[in-house]
Amino acid sequence: MSTNFFKSHAFAGNPIKLRTPKPTDPFSPTSALKTLKTLLLGHTQEPHSPNFKILPFRKGRPLAGSVKDSNDPNWHLVWLSFGDCKAFLEKSEVNLNEDSLVYLGSDTEGDGVYVVYWAIDVTDGGSGLVKELGGRQFCFVELRTLMVATDWENASAMVQLAIAGHARSLLEWHTVSRFCGFCGGKNILTDAGRRKQCSNELCKKKIYPRVDPVVIMLVIDKENDRVLLSRQSRFVPRMWSCLAGFMEQPGESLEEAVRRETWEETGIEVGQVVYHSSQPWPVGPSSMPCQLMVGFFAYAKSLDINVDKEELEDAKWHSREDVKKALTIAEYKKAQRTAAGKVDQMCKGVERGQSLSSDFNVESGELAPMFIPGPFAIAHHLISSWVNGVEVQVKQLASSFSNL
Repeated sequence: MSTNFFKSHAFAGNPIKLRTPKPTDPFSPTSALKTLKTLLLGHTQEPHSPNFKILPFRKGRPLAGSVKDSNDPNWHLVWLSFGDCKAFLEKSEVNLNEDSLVYLGSDTEGDGVYVVYWAIDVTDGGSGLVKELGGRQFCFVELRTLMVATDWENASAMVQLAIAGHARSLLEWHTVSRFCGFCGGKNILTDAGRRKQCSNELCKKKIYPRVDPVVIMLVIDKENDRVLLSRQSRFVPRMWSCLAGFMEQPGESLEEAVRRETWEETGIEVGQVVYHSSQPWPVGPSSMPCQLMVGFFAYAKSLDINVDKEELEDAKWHSREDVKKALTIAEYKKAQRTAAGKVDQMCKGVERGQSLSSDFNVESGELAPMFIPGPFAIAHHLISSWVNGVEVQVKQLASSFSNL
């Protein structure tokens, strides 16, 4: 399966946060917050003020709907107007205030009107809110499910996924950073929710969204014929992927983290490390909602594997031919349609329990001996780049820069 249509990784390329407006712009966080306060007081919105669109989340899940497109279901984010959002929350006895909304960014619509996008956590809204929205065939869906359900060739769908990922990261960060890590005081929202500050007058420490970097590496043998893939106990059956690990030590470079993690988990010694790309990853645990996957090719100096069973279930060298078959056999499109169908059923009030991994079968109906993560994951692109020979070009380019 070709993935040349990817312009950026899943969760990257979010258009509404790619630029920072000037504070005086009507769609900047500062100006938008002033307009929001006016609306909360019940005043009429000024004619030249931007429109507001609000994306509700519940327990880390964005509000989504489903539409039929060429007989295939496709999900979409459900944006509420300020008035609709206020009405829904009032029915659920949830107070809408300036501290409950988080600024996501701004953009223009087809008619040139500026739109400011917000996110709100309605977890405290109870089952009444879920029932009210369900009556319109909207539901709160796990972001990971939406990720698998996204049509990767649909640019609009990829944009919505990126926006949802950014919003979830910010909201989850607010949840885990309620108190100051320096004095224990309560943190308050600033800059329309993009920052926080300690409320203690003697502290007033500014807090910014935390990003947790993770190195993910495809380890390649000396002959460039095999790659080292691993399994974790939490993986679905037959799935193999790249090694990965958090940046844990202050003063450690990314390249050093690649070598350390590879050695700790598999006992393989790594020499040259070459950067490939990076990917935001907002579908990790809620305690670390802003992960950044930093991808590398890592060239092994040894071959004997010693698996750390506390970290991995297994690790093996796989030939280029076997990996190529895994890329070809795995029917990623079929899995995507299954997930999209699941979202469609959820929005209609009927949730199916079918496992998405059951769709990774060979055409004969037999189970594929192995498969790798789908195109929504940076691991897929590291592996497919190696299979297609792109890795050699990247390595040569890296070597030319190192000689400058």
